[in-house]
Amino acid sequence: MSDPIRHECGIAVVRLLKPLAYYHDKYRSTLYGFDRLYGLMSKQRNRGQDGLGIGCCKLNMPPGLPYMFRIRSAKSVEAMGELFGDEMKEYNRLSRRHNQVRKEEAKENGTDYLKFEDDPEAVKAEFEMAGEIYLGHLRYGTSGSFGKGCLHPYMRRTNWPTRSLMVMGNFNLTNTRELNEIMMQRGQHPVFGTDTQTVLEEIGFHLDEVHTELYRKLRDEGINGRDIPNIISEQLNVAEVIRRSAAHWDGGYTIAGAIGNGDTFVMRDPNGIRPCYYYANDEIVAFASERAALRTVFELEEEQTHEMPRGHVAIVKVDGTFSIESFTDERPPRPCSFEKIYFSRGNDATIYQDRKRLGEMLVPQTIASVGNELEDTVLSFVPNTAETAYHGFTDGLRKMRRLEVKDALMAMMANGHLDEAKVDDLILRNWPRAEKVAHKDVKMRTFISQEDGRDQLASQVYDITYGIVTPKDNLVVLDDSIVRGTTLKKSILRILARTNPKRIVILSTAPQIRYPDCYGIDMSELGKFIAFQAAIALLKSRNMWHVIENTYQRCLEELKKPVTEQVNAVKAIYDPFTDDEISAKIAELVFPPNLTWKGELRVIFQTIENLHKAISPECGDWYFSGNYPTPGGYAVVNEAFVRYHENKPGRAYDTLF
Repeated sequence: MSDPIRHECGIAVVRLLKPLAYYHDKYRSTLYGFDRLYGLMSKQRNRGQDGLGIGCCKLNMPPGLPYMFRIRSAKSVEAMGELFGDEMKEYNRLSRRHNQVRKEEAKENGTDYLKFEDDPEAVKAEFEMAGEIYLGHLRYGTSGSFGKGCLHPYMRRTNWPTRSLMVMGNFNLTNTRELNEIMMQRGQHPVFGTDTQTVLEEIGFHLDEVHTELYRKLRDEGINGRDIPNIISEQLNVAEVIRRSAAHWDGGYTIAGAIGNGDTFVMRDPNGIRPCYYYANDEIVAFASERAALRTVFELEEEQTHEMPRGHVAIVKVDGTFSIESFTDERPPRPCSFEKIYFSRGNDATIYQDRKRLGEMLVPQTIASVGNELEDTVLSFVPNTAETAYHGFTDGLRKMRRLEVKDALMAMMANGHLDEAKVDDLILRNWPRAEKVAHKDVKMRTFISQEDGRDQLASQVYDITYGIVTPKDNLVVLDDSIVRGTTLKKSILRILARTNPKRIVILSTAPQIRYPDCYGIDMSELGKFIAFQAAIALLKSRNMWHVIENTYQRCLEELKKPVTEQVNAVKAIYDPFTDDEISAKIAELVFPPNLTWKGELRVIFQTIENLHKAISPECGDWYFSGNYPTPGGYAVVNEAFVRYHENKPGRAYDTLF
């Protein structure tokens, strides 16, 4: 993606179903679960830039010993190895100390001793990250601040294991203010800052409620106090806790948690907006945001992994019982299409093919743009994430050209005359030329304070291959999406123009991004979208200022209604124009100023219809179409336009009062 945006977080959950000694004996590692967690997080490192966190819960710890631990780092995801490495340094330090003490004891007693690494019980007792439950989180923040205090997992500790809680997730709730208000009406004192805190407190409240109901029942039955915790642990209905907690949630989410007694849960929103996959056998249950991570870490076939059903919660009880239960009514599936377009790593088989189809779908629009001048057309892509779609695009062009050759040959044969010279000309000429024109160079830090200097450095992030494009050529370059157009204007187009083609055509595998996202992607400020800027510019140039003002008034009226009754009033901004008109205006807006190149620039976007053909009819498209999967989306888009019109920066779903 040429325009970098913050996007979805990543989760990894590992629940061991056997004692640690089992993994030591079979895999020669007491830290088997810890190693698998690192693998899952490493394979999803694309999903976090603002920090990471690890949680560990130990089962059946004796009273007086801690059982829940976490470590967090606000460093970038590149520091993941450092974080895990520091823990292994601590493990090695404990090992040396333990072995020295045991060696001295054995020498005094004349007996052998068990080394630390061969003693799972000692490892579990002494090393914080040796347990049966692991939670791992990679954060891309879309709300709240970005310090260590906002990193997952969040924790609440009590002296009751069945009330202690650790929570993390890949999510954004659109109605955090409403949820905070509900808590205050109960008499709670929520701390405003992130929806993660809200989720933790809401689950914690209902966990307390269910726990208290069980405790009073057992107490009144005369059960011995020492036996009550184990009975509560057995009878705790985690699905009911989740059912009550999520009753008022509006948003997209995959949320995972561990209760101090050892119960583990992973839940997915009713529309399946946020992704989640799992793998289970008799040794382990594991969850991840990306299927390919599970397949690689556990060496699985695709059919061994499963997609978490929307509106369901997966629960692993303390005794290892695994179940998946519904916690709310099922709603139409609307998985985020940006998972396929950009976010997920492209080594998943389904995602790889979807991205190729996205590229292939752009072939007809490209041919219409460059005519039948394929011999004078150079094809390329913006590295690195558009490469897979580029392969599908070039495959599609070649298929089209082969069909042309076939039809021409069949016509010659029907006429009973095959002219060798014409056949040679037909077969050898007018094939598209695929080249790597743009190169993503090393990241250059901008030390220059002046704006012109920063722009100059930004223009050097990409480099080109010289000598493969001529002044008579069309240069067609594929990008996976265009959000703000800033990188196109300040960097990519300046670089591409150096090749001096007669025409540059920028293709986007995603449709025009017109509306804010509020379910996990940080695309929330309308005024920053190049498609929105183009529509506003067209309205102003055609003296249609009344549309802007009427939309503002309409948004204000919509916001007075209950959330469930609101509609998207911002669609009126785009209604007067065709997609092609907006695309043409975008080409004007992203054309770099003071550029000596005088060729023609065209920008072509995927159609929403072809997006669904390429990915699935059910894929989410609200940022393109304005049709949101939950009521909260409509409140966000209306609020976003009001903030734009009133020149107020910031996210429309900001959780702060």
